[in-house]
Amino acid sequence: MRTMKLVAAVVTVAALAMAQKPKSKKEQDALIAIQGEKEPAAKMAKVDAFVIQFADTEFKTWAYTQARIAAQALNDSAKIIIYCDLALEADPKAYDSMLAEAGELARTTRENDLDKDQKLTKADKLVHQAMEIIPTATKPNPAITDPQWDEYKKEFLSDAHNDLGMIASVKKKYDVAIEEFKQASTIPEKPDPVVLVRLAGAYTDNKQPDEALAALAKVTDPRLAPFVDREKKRAEAAKAAKK
Repeated sequence: MRTMKLVAAVVTVAALAMAQKPKSKKEQDALIAIQGEKEPAAKMAKVDAFVIQFADTEFKTWAYTQARIAAQALNDSAKIIIYCDLALEADPKAYDSMLAEAGELARTTRENDLDKDQKLTKADKLVHQAMEIIPTATKPNPAITDPQWDEYKKEFLSDAHNDLGMIASVKKKYDVAIEEFKQASTIPEKPDPVVLVRLAGAYTDNKQPDEALAALAKVTDPRLAPFVDREKKRAEAAKAAKK
């Protein structure tokens, strides 16, 4: 869902070109080539080549964001984090990169990781930095209407609470995770069903199976059926154990 929202919100090359002119026709063609590339690995390769060839470009953040979206499509965690860090190096206020990296750190951190605390501390810091920026963030594309931008910002804030919920879950602070996932599911007009599945998991871990089953009943996306079934089994087992 985060990638889908970003693709909808992020400026296209044509829109970028209106606000920040490429320094040459060659640079503009390279930007258009990145935008048009559909194969994720090829898109990342084009971005890598672009930032080397045009070292003084004003489009580094945009390019690295495109590469990160491609890495997400491939579920390449290491490259997601690398491209987020590079985007933030180019623009320290790139709040979507903050949220994407925080979410990836939380998603991939395991209980026995030696650097668990370090990764979760970094993730928490990134989320709170993003939450400070998002409310007053300017539209990345003038074609986006004010009401649309308000909704996008709500979705970014929902992502922030989802990230905080994942961080809390890894820390086994399930009561905190529940509150964060609840906020994540109520801020946007249409809640992300993935968040509802995570909310159900947190309820089960917090020994609240009835609430978990109620959350799962709201998930209708067939693509999530295996995850819903897994969480239902966990909740039902927890409920049976309480009897």
